Amino acid sequence: MRRLRVVVVLALTACGSNAPKQAAAPRPLTPKDIVQRSSPAIVRIEAGTEKVGTGFILDKLGLIATNLHVIAGESTIKVRLYDGTQYTVLQVAGLDPERDLAVLRIKPNKELPILKLGDSDAMTAGDQIVTIGNPLGVFDYSVTEGLISQVRPVCGRADIAAQRCKQELTVLQISAAISPGSSGGPLFNQSGEVVGVTTAITAGQNLNFAVPGNYLKALITQRSTLSLAEFAKITQGDGPSARPDDDVRIERRVPRHELTVFDGCKLADIEDIVEQIGRAIENGAPLYNEGKHEACYRIYEGTSVRYEHDAACLGVRAAFGDGLLRASGLKSYKEKAWAMRDTFDGLLRVAHAWSEKHPPGAPPQIAPPGKSKPPKPNNPPKPKT
Repeated sequence: MRRLRVVVVLALTACGSNAPKQAAAPRPLTPKDIVQRSSPAIVRIEAGTEKVGTGFILDKLGLIATNLHVIAGESTIKVRLYDGTQYTVLQVAGLDPERDLAVLRIKPNKELPILKLGDSDAMTAGDQIVTIGNPLGVFDYSVTEGLISQVRPVCGRADIAAQRCKQELTVLQISAAISPGSSGGPLFNQSGEVVGVTTAITAGQNLNFAVPGNYLKALITQRSTLSLAEFAKITQGDGPSARPDDDVRIERRVPRHELTVFDGCKLADIEDIVEQIGRAIENGAPLYNEGKHEACYRIYEGTSVRYEHDAACLGVRAAFGDGLLRASGLKSYKEKAWAMRDTFDGLLRVAHAWSEKHPPGAPPQIAPPGKSKPPKPNNPPKPKT
């Protein structure tokens, strides 16, 4: 009898008669759902007389997140809400220059709608995302959708130990277009949570990134605040510098690629890449030697953007993308030019190695970068006085 009672109890337990029902997984939101829910918490930011960007509300009492470069160097910053109400920013409540993030404080006369921060560490390549911003500062609340293309580590512990950077940094490369004016806007996952802050690296290129939203979680707990006058002073000139920069120390970081970087490319593709890199160096290096660092960088950048978008082999696309990403985080055009030159030299070296492994149909004479006419990699030239 006792055994029968145990069996009955086990059977009831197995059938789950008293077990709580599991909640169904939440339905992914459509882009339309996300727009309808989130737009009231997305703002337009006007800094100075010319800068326009996007931001979003983190706290009902007036904390707003955006990109630092949108507001850098400005002592007058205004925020326009979804309903048209405009506020003057009173303080900068948080600042993270290494990650291009800033948190602003306004004093609203009512409680504000907010956006919820999700877990950006959970995002992986292939995840669907939605962005909302103000492209070119004109088309308010324009929406784009896409995918996480890649989760890219930019600065790790080894880089910090080598003093190449100060803080850990990973970025989310996304397929959704980010135009100037949309920088600082929210990147949403399918649950409508903010997992990133979008940033436009260079106008017109198909290389778009977001800074992971988890970095904001630490930033909004900062106790220090800056007046706008203090903020403008310490961020004056933040971003690429066109001034003479002879004192800038150049650190060469030429990537080492495996031959598989050319997987998917035909011989003609590799020859074209090598030829166009050579032309870029021939045109850019003389400008660099004349002290025209930005002009040199723009030539290198143009070649890199083209192949990051159109190269037949994914490895080459990634190599150019990594170079553009590295250059985007540097302060002077001198450093940016050398970052792109490192990208070129890395590809030229592996192309030379590839040609030695494939003698029958390989490019006849792909010289290693140290033997080319432009400045030698280990001897950065100084502008002529």
